[in-house]
Amino acid sequence: MIKNILFWIIAAIITMAAAVFQRLTGPTYPIKGEILLQNKTIRFKLPRSIEIGSQTQITVPIVDGYSAFIAFKRYKTSDSLIIEPMKLINEHYSYQLPDLPPAGKYAYNIFYKNNAEVRYLCKHDIIVRYKGEVPEWILILHILFMFGGMLLSNYTGILALRKHTKVHYWAKLTIIFIFIGGFILGPIVQKYAFNEFWAGFPYGYDLTDNKVLLSFIFWIIALLLYKKYHHPRWYFIACIVTFIIYLIPHSLYGSELDFSTGTIKQG
Repeated sequence: MIKNILFWIIAAIITMAAAVFQRLTGPTYPIKGEILLQNKTIRFKLPRSIEIGSQTQITVPIVDGYSAFIAFKRYKTSDSLIIEPMKLINEHYSYQLPDLPPAGKYAYNIFYKNNAEVRYLCKHDIIVRYKGEVPEWILILHILFMFGGMLLSNYTGILALRKHTKVHYWAKLTIIFIFIGGFILGPIVQKYAFNEFWAGFPYGYDLTDNKVLLSFIFWIIALLLYKKYHHPRWYFIACIVTFIIYLIPHSLYGSELDFSTGTIKQG
């Protein structure tokens, strides 16, 4: 009993560490940074994902003697750069970008300006992607099943190392969770967010979809090999592969609207 609790704790720690790493390294995680201006450290947090209709404000701190401006254009287009002054709202400079269709992106940057100086916040443009509203209960279920599958995968891998008699039971439960989270709830979430159910193989190269597909395939192979050879090492291999897959940043090469054609591709 004590060993099982320890196994669950280890599996949970591994899962949480992978989840945090995946989240922080993903291309939709807000950009955080700081610059030194007027001998004052200016800290900022800029969004890279905005929900359509949310009226999300891009905000930066006020700096005495400086005005703040935002420069933006639709991503991967020949549009002219739009430069607008940011408004003073609630003791911050703020600006609300015009909404784009699902998977549409802007490239934007913010700069401070006084009579003699212009200072950009970032060396490179920030890419922000727009998405449709996903019902909260569907999103919560999707997250629970996906990370529940990861947790079960890690637990099964630990049991495989210990050659536990119930490793096959937990492997089957892992497969069920990955299937529900990745192939039922995942497409529903993607349909709400980007108006398409599946953008992975064979229709595209969306890494989020392909990660789920690859993980599921490895677990099915491991299940079949276990039934044939009755050795738990196959489940351990599937666990390691799944862990590596989950370290790939979330939303990398995700859905992207091609403004020239009006179609969604990956980028």
